[in-house]
Amino acid sequence: MSDLLTTPLTQWHKDHGAKMAPFAGWDMPIQYAGIIAEHQHTRTKASIFDICHMGEFSLRGKGAAKALSEAVTQDLSTLKPGRCRYGFLLNENGTVIDDLIVYCYSDEQYMLVVNGARTHIDFETLKNRLPADLDFEDISSATAKIDLQGPESFTVLTNLMPGQGVADLPYFGFKPVQFRNVPILVSRTGYTGELGVELYMPWEHALSVWTALLQDPLVKPAGLGARDTLRLEVGLSLYGHELDDRHTPTEAGLGGMLKSQSMYVGKAHVHDVREELIPLAFENRRSARNQDKVFYEGEEVGYVTSGSFAPSLGYAVALAYVKKEVAQNTHFTIKGVAAELAATRVQLPFYKKGTARISIKDTLKP
Repeated sequence: MSDLLTTPLTQWHKDHGAKMAPFAGWDMPIQYAGIIAEHQHTRTKASIFDICHMGEFSLRGKGAAKALSEAVTQDLSTLKPGRCRYGFLLNENGTVIDDLIVYCYSDEQYMLVVNGARTHIDFETLKNRLPADLDFEDISSATAKIDLQGPESFTVLTNLMPGQGVADLPYFGFKPVQFRNVPILVSRTGYTGELGVELYMPWEHALSVWTALLQDPLVKPAGLGARDTLRLEVGLSLYGHELDDRHTPTEAGLGGMLKSQSMYVGKAHVHDVREELIPLAFENRRSARNQDKVFYEGEEVGYVTSGSFAPSLGYAVALAYVKKEVAQNTHFTIKGVAAELAATRVQLPFYKKGTARISIKDTLKP
């Protein structure tokens, strides 16, 4: 445990009874009251998540838009200031080095947010792709990130930050605000399928913002366990599971996002498909696990990437890669170490009542 990295909130988690575990090289909270309770609270009210392990990069300089467009898959020609966009960093084979979000301040200033376990790899990859005269900096160690997620999140935020205009944020929009003299970037994004924001702030102010959010009775802390079940219910991919350097975004079902006209690295192969990611549902709570084998008519055709009981649905779900030749079939069998499970291909998202895209004003009380 001594080799694990810690966030500015790690001691708070331990002091408040969190179950801690290694994640992406960090000592992170997995749960507090329990995964199902935290999951349901996020679906109905608002939860905060310590996501300080994520990586952030700053890019500045003349020609930044063109250079970045050739390094990542996002279509920066249509990305306006104050908006952000999800996409990928690919290798020459069109498979995924990482998924990331690009924030546009102007065509000469961007922020990139990447997965914690991939921060060093991503930075070195991009540094080699970008012109040396651009100012490209890893700002991860100075940047903390707290996610506020749930249908009541903007009620909480507008009470905490009155007069800041956060209720006007569009989906995948962002704006800088001031909270008790702390500069915070509020981004209407998230990883739960619910209405919410990701808050970026100086590392040293994370604890004060975290504790301020918890003053609202609508808010409870949630760990990475609930974050995983929440994202799986709405079919969001996780790097190292659904996304990796063996599969293209198209294989992961995300080819529709690849609209950039720029000749970014990997573009020639980005629509290559050998396997397809499919959503599976089970009859009861018993779930498949990562790497369980998938069979169709007695033949092994793939493997499970993520599986869990879905608290919002009352039964288990999974995502799995299977050979493209059988991907459109309906009935599969999952064979794990101790069980054989019947699975039915369904449509994403598994959970269809998420509030992520609803009007903020509809959630605010007069």
